[in-house]
Amino acid sequence: MRFDSPILDHPTLSGRYFYPWPNRFDDPFFVEGDGFRLGCRYNRIDEQAPTIIHFHGNGESVADYLGEFEERIAGLGANLLLAEYRGYGMSSGAPALAAMLDDVRLIVAASGAALERIVFFGRSLGSLYALHGAALYPEAAGVIVESGLADPLERIVVRIEPREVGATMEQLREAVATHLNQRVKMAAFKGRCLIMHTRNDDLVLVSHAERLHGWANGPKELLIFERGDHNTILAVNEAAYFAAVGNFLRALTAAE
Repeated sequence: MRFDSPILDHPTLSGRYFYPWPNRFDDPFFVEGDGFRLGCRYNRIDEQAPTIIHFHGNGESVADYLGEFEERIAGLGANLLLAEYRGYGMSSGAPALAAMLDDVRLIVAASGAALERIVFFGRSLGSLYALHGAALYPEAAGVIVESGLADPLERIVVRIEPREVGATMEQLREAVATHLNQRVKMAAFKGRCLIMHTRNDDLVLVSHAERLHGWANGPKELLIFERGDHNTILAVNEAAYFAAVGNFLRALTAAE
């Protein structure tokens, strides 16, 4: 099944929504697509360990998570596959909201990880692809959402008016409901879930986290940080952030 959409993948929306830029780093892990390849990074420490597949935020790239983030996750005993979007970093192709849903399956297959050991981790924009992964693979171990989106339509209409993508508001709303329905995807997943957000996020309001948590049907935790904002959540809450991820991973192991 393909997830492309003439509305959500319209060049006008893609041009205003995404912020791709090229950068290079050592030891990329390339995932091949149909006419493009994704410049990911894969740090494998133990094939029996959980494997986190991490989807970063919009104004970021894989290179932003090299070094300390990789090391901290390895220190928690997990493999880490840093997924990249089309057109970002060392990837070819062009980003598109709905079409890139197809890339989740490619990345999971390339990881070689057992599905029951995979944790989907999405930050901001990345929450769309993390929850899509959780919906595609309900047997996955868990999902972590950081500063995630409950209603992608809110962010889309900040960038475009429906007429600019050849649609009415109702058609745009229907396209989002068909491809990016976070409520349906979260509710379908029965694995463990960790939702992290900051109280003072003025880009994606904390109500998004509260809704995502409310929709989750498996073991779940909502962690709201009182310090930081959308772009400083990790920097100012580092100890508590990684402690929460570590506790989450230990709970998965204990449940095996």
